[in-house]
Amino acid sequence: MSERETVLITIPISHFCEKARWALERARIPYRERAHLQVFHRFAVRRAGGGTTAPVLIWNGRVLADSVDILEATSAHGPPELRLFPEDSDLAAEARALERDFDERLGPEGRRWMYYELRGRGDLARDYGCTGIPGWQRRALPLVYPVAARIIDRVLDVTPETAARAEEVVRETFDEVAERLADGRPYLCGASFTAADLTFAALAAAVLMPPEYGVPLPQPEVLPAGMAAKVSELRSHPAGAHALRMFRQERRR
Repeated sequence: MSERETVLITIPISHFCEKARWALERARIPYRERAHLQVFHRFAVRRAGGGTTAPVLIWNGRVLADSVDILEATSAHGPPELRLFPEDSDLAAEARALERDFDERLGPEGRRWMYYELRGRGDLARDYGCTGIPGWQRRALPLVYPVAARIIDRVLDVTPETAARAEEVVRETFDEVAERLADGRPYLCGASFTAADLTFAALAAAVLMPPEYGVPLPQPEVLPAGMAAKVSELRSHPAGAHALRMFRQERRR
């Protein structure tokens, strides 16, 4: 890697990594993505100067190891009309507060629910979790999948009880977003797309599986039946519809 090369280290299906990809592309910052499977990613992010989680962005001599920092830095660099934080200080504070809330609740709980629903589906991990990863990790997946799944369950506290609570939190968040949008506003903070919309849409992807996501995600027709029904239900929720609209209208601007 050259000193001036911009590199984003990811778990390709991670919704927090999608948040970072979206921010980089919106800011028109060329980058190289270095994707890794879950568990394997820890070695890459630590070598880069991060902690234990992805994404990690290496850019302009800096190591940004949190999606919040990545949004702040890249948005400030991008075209003014595409920036994610309004010039109005009150609206900017509102966008940051919503981003923080989605990061703390929707992101972890949606992920926990998704991993529980996909337990035992090594075929979907193989078909959808390997975009851009090194060949040796792809070849190792069938062997390491059972062990990796147990590690993920332990680290993320994935159990039937926590998954049920996670679904409740997701639905609570969706209802709160729908209430905010009920006055007809096009975006969460009013008239313009902000970090709040980007973060909500990206992190809701764990329960919506948007077709416009940065890497292919399994669609309802290939998901376990119970999960597919809930994904379809959440897609029709006003908040789910908003997230999907953000992907269609804003993801590739």
